[in-house]
Amino acid sequence: MPRLRRKIDSFLLDWKNSPDKMPLIVKGARQVGKTDAIENFAKNNYKYVVEINFALQKEYKTIFDDGFEVDKIINNISMINNNFKFVPKETLIFFDELQDCINCATSLKSFNIDKRYDVICSGSIMGINYKEIESNSVGNKQDYTMYSMDFEEFLWAKGYSEEQIEDLYICMKEVKPLSTTQYDVMMNNFKEYMILGGMPFIVAKYIENKNFSGILPMQEQILKDYEEDIAKYAEGLDKARILNTYRKISAFLGNENKKFQISKIVDGARNREYVGVSDWLSDAGIVNISYCMEECALPLKGNYNPDNYRLYFADTGMLIASLDDEAQDDLRKNQNFNTYKGAIYENIVGDMLVKAGYQLYFYKNEKGTIEMDFFIRDTNSLIPVEVKARDNSTPSLNKLIDSNQFKDIKYGIKLANKNIGFNGKFYTFPYFFTFLLKRFLNEKDL
Repeated sequence: MPRLRRKIDSFLLDWKNSPDKMPLIVKGARQVGKTDAIENFAKNNYKYVVEINFALQKEYKTIFDDGFEVDKIINNISMINNNFKFVPKETLIFFDELQDCINCATSLKSFNIDKRYDVICSGSIMGINYKEIESNSVGNKQDYTMYSMDFEEFLWAKGYSEEQIEDLYICMKEVKPLSTTQYDVMMNNFKEYMILGGMPFIVAKYIENKNFSGILPMQEQILKDYEEDIAKYAEGLDKARILNTYRKISAFLGNENKKFQISKIVDGARNREYVGVSDWLSDAGIVNISYCMEECALPLKGNYNPDNYRLYFADTGMLIASLDDEAQDDLRKNQNFNTYKGAIYENIVGDMLVKAGYQLYFYKNEKGTIEMDFFIRDTNSLIPVEVKARDNSTPSLNKLIDSNQFKDIKYGIKLANKNIGFNGKFYTFPYFFTFLLKRFLNEKDL
């Protein structure tokens, strides 16, 4: 099967052609496709490639022992492997599994000043002590966070063209309902994407086999690998506490409240004992954190309670794989996504928003009379986003838009299994349009 197209492909080309480029660090969770994307880019754009994997080729960890001057590093690499070719402007140096050799980060300043060779580093966020990398390479690197495949990349993998996706967007922009065929086909694609998630090797296997056979064991293996990595890389924090939190994510999402409550992880657990645990999982690329806003007003940043949050899996396929066997059968055979209290729809919308560049925020007032799943914004207004697992009423959305109390809210968005529409107060879009929301909002008033 041909390699799956990824959005990082065009980013890497732009980076290569930038006259003032700096060494690049591509971060991301395990299995999202970092190494494959960089190797493909290197093969097609450089005459010579020097690829070093610090996890598999531990002998290269000593190349920085004589200092961080570029020539010393190159000499040491050549001593280990004299087949590598170092030709200015024609050689890419690719340091993979950066988390296994943090000293490499210190060398980026030298490579940035030297400018003879392009340098890309990659590694699992879980294993990267990024504070240490920041202190070692501040001002001398560029970061790119890579996620598992978004829905648009999934559509590319299924063979859909940019023109076909543009036709969908034109309907969205013109607030014109999709045809029955467009809607039904895209909804079926979206249901497949919900079950699979966006891990590229899983998507590739599904497209090759044209069924879900063998997918669940692959997803479950990633969950196990994450546990092993937590045990390997969690430093300073109590590894058991991180594992306890990680294992309870799906259980909390199944609750009506969905709030992540430390006291319910383990009997007697206290908040102060778990400080930093959720941030560690977020930094590792395993979860997306959604914070509760103090009030429904702009700005979003700084207007939230850091102790009141929800945790979502950063890839919905991992949430699906974490459910019990009966839920698995129901989802894969019957595509019954309305179970589990709407958590699957919320999780995938949160995942799609993060991949579109949004941070996640929700709101629930003390009386519980107003609750909103997510908030985003355009240039001038705060936009509540409600995710409906069933097509029932939207009292919270209406209250937020109608009340004079929330002056920053001028309209809202409802995501559901419904076609495109606008009732004068909020737009209704099918779930699968979430990946187009940012573009829609940017172009809505142009």
